[in-house]
Formats: sequence, structure tokens, C-alpha cells
Amino acid sequence: MLSKNRIKYINSLKIKKYRQQHGAFMVEGAKSVLELLESDFKTEVVLATQEFQQKYSSILTRHNTLTETVTIQELEGLGSFQTNDSCLAVAKTKQNAFLSLDDSEYMLVLDDVRDPGNLGTIIRVADWYGISKIVCSNDTTDIYNPKVIAASKGSFTRVNIFYTDLVSYLKENSAKKSVIGAFLGGESLYDFQFSQTGGYVIMGNESNGIGAEVEKLVTHKVTIPRIGAAESLNVGIATAIMMDNMRRQVSIKG
Repeated sequence: MLSKNRIKYINSLKIKKYRQQHGAFMVEGAKSVLELLESDFKTEVVLATQEFQQKYSSILTRHNTLTETVTIQELEGLGSFQTNDSCLAVAKTKQNAFLSLDDSEYMLVLDDVRDPGNLGTIIRVADWYGISKIVCSNDTTDIYNPKVIAASKGSFTRVNIFYTDLVSYLKENSAKKSVIGAFLGGESLYDFQFSQTGGYVIMGNESNGIGAEVEKLVTHKVTIPRIGAAESLNVGIATAIMMDNMRRQVSIKG
């Protein structure tokens, strides 16, 4: 039986203020928890059913993970998943560490992406296409939001995130690099040539796109050509299309 204090603590992690206060966040579901355990995140505790513990006892033992046995009903009462028949973990957040661009590397830049599902999807897309760094505006949604973690499907363990003032960051770090922005108007993505020396790909807010101040620092405006009648694309889907076209031209070196 879970203690009232444990229940109160985990429920508090659904709120950004308390995640920041405790320096902790929660991860739900077998796949994401297993990836968490194999990552460089520090895990506080895993709440798991007996079946999960039996199935993955070697992993839990190898990582010397504090584990508490819970029922499926207790799991579903704690987390944000409608159904969770395996586990939930609490892990420590990481410091907001500066990220810089390596030679020939491409980095994603997110300007005011507010929807947690979109951010989680973008992190997963970045992981798929070998992008290990994302720089976010300060008003982009919190990576440790449970919905972001869930949508990333474990990719949050491999993609580094840095929150900062984008205008200052780009002014100080983007010299001699391509700064590519996704706009409704611009050069067709299918005609655009990505530089082999790397750069920044900026994706904007779901409703308003890239902000005016950040736009001034964009060196190349590109658009995904619309063939049908849809008014717009989800930013997660748009990011996937941008990354796919970039990877068709630029391979990962080393």
C-alpha cells in the first residue's frame, strides 16, 4: 500500500511549480521506464506491478533501483495514462545546460511551441533523425510535463534540451551558420539545399509561427509546399518533413 505522502508527492509532479521545487518528474509505461533506467537520468523510485518486477528483475537489480510494489488500480490513480498495467517511475530533472553546435551538426530550435504532445512528438522525431540537441525558447512548454514525456516514447533520454532567450542565443552562436526557418511563405523545401556544414532549423508556435524578433535572424525561409486543401500542418508533422528532407541531403558523420 502506497503511503499518503508518496501519493501526494507524485501527484504534485503533474504541476510545473512542484516539478521545479522538487527537481523531479514522473515517467509512465514500461517502454519509457525501461529506457529511463538505461539512461543517465537518476531514478528515485519505480512503482511497479509484481508482473513487471518479475519480468524485468535483472534490469531493476542491475541498476539497484528502489522499487515499490503497486496494483494496476494504484498506478492508474497516480499517473496521467488512462490505462497503465506495468509501472511508473520518478526521476530527477537535469540542469538546464547550455548546448552548442558541433561541426556539420544540425540543431532544432523551437520558438514558443506550447502543446505538450507536439513537443514530445518533436523530441521523438529528432531522435529518429539523429538530432541530439534542441534549443527552446523560455516560453516553450516544459520538457518534464508528463504529456511531453509520454509523447516522446523514451526519446527524452537521448535528446538534450536547453531553454533560453532565442534572440540572444542565435545572435551569439549562429555566425557563419545557416539559420533555417519554417514559414508559410518561402523557398520550397523540395528545392532548398541544406548546407553540409550544419546549422539551425527553427520551428514556430502552433498558431503564430516564428516570432518577429527571431525571424530577423533567419537566413533562409523555407516552406513545405501544399498540394491539397488543408489549411496548415501540425508542427510535429512539419518538423518530421523538415528533418526527413534535411537527412536526404546531410548524413551523420562519424
